[in-house]
Amino acid sequence: MHFSSAARAACILFAIVLASSAQPDDARQAIENSIGMKFVLVPAGEFMMGSDESAEALAKSYPHYDPQRFALLSDEAPVHKVRITKPFYVEQYEVTVGQFRRFLQESGYKPESEADGTGGYGFNRDYDPAKTKRGDAFEGRDPKYSWRNPGFPQGDDHPVVNVTWNDAVAMAKWLSAREGKHYRLPTEAEWEYAARAGTRTRYYSGDDPQSLVKIANTFDADTKKYWPQWDAYALEGHDGYAFTAPVGSFAPNAFGLYDMLGNAWEWCADWHDDTYYARSPVDDPHGPAAGSVRVRRGGSWHTWSFYARASYRNWNTPHTRYTLVGMRLVRDAD
Repeated sequence: MHFSSAARAACILFAIVLASSAQPDDARQAIENSIGMKFVLVPAGEFMMGSDESAEALAKSYPHYDPQRFALLSDEAPVHKVRITKPFYVEQYEVTVGQFRRFLQESGYKPESEADGTGGYGFNRDYDPAKTKRGDAFEGRDPKYSWRNPGFPQGDDHPVVNVTWNDAVAMAKWLSAREGKHYRLPTEAEWEYAARAGTRTRYYSGDDPQSLVKIANTFDADTKKYWPQWDAYALEGHDGYAFTAPVGSFAPNAFGLYDMLGNAWEWCADWHDDTYYARSPVDDPHGPAAGSVRVRRGGSWHTWSFYARASYRNWNTPHTRYTLVGMRLVRDAD
């Protein structure tokens, strides 16, 4: 087949555009806002959202899990086409402790864990896994725990946790007023689109749970030291962190976004509904109009690999504050 020189040039240009859209951070330009948060422009596009893996297929990859867990994933189906019609900026890293502190200092806002006097949740280092049915070392609510103290040490470059959905929305509104740009939480569809970055596998590193060790801070040999009773669910190998890691400590996805899986769960804008995917619009879905719990996505430093899949959906009330839950903001493109 003969192509003209103009056609060949067009094909080459198209290939360059495709390649550049899949380059990691060092080849993509991030913009920085007034408090040092970096954002990457994610292009418009479409993808297949959700998962239709059978319980049998999942059981082969996650042999230690209770098979009943695989039967409870109806909210991940049906797989459906979603079109993100406009490019948008996604925060390159999760919101850090230092950035959240600056928001509080400059805005005067009081996070819910402090404003209502009930505190948050925290890791209790004195717990005895042999005497605790679920080995649950997290205790709260307790005023001694909050975003300032989740029960383990954090630096300013770690993801902030123990923040509620309302806290996240308040920070987005403050930034919007400060800069004259529209900051917000991502929709659930935007989150999965950004997390997948063109992939259809369980993780952007592939289908193998063990591949998470290089791209995400999840439940592995370092974390299981504190939860030996869950040894069977830990990934082999060490990612170097028993609790949260400094943001950006692992490899980014093809959009140049770090920690989309692991480190801290991330709030999304949507209400959660088990059956929403069956009626979700193709273009820019925003979730159901009402509900009682908000979606959170991506897993955390304490998450087993099954729950760190890009399609996995979790939720909490907007007032929930927990030692595994943080946030990542997006900004509308001009």
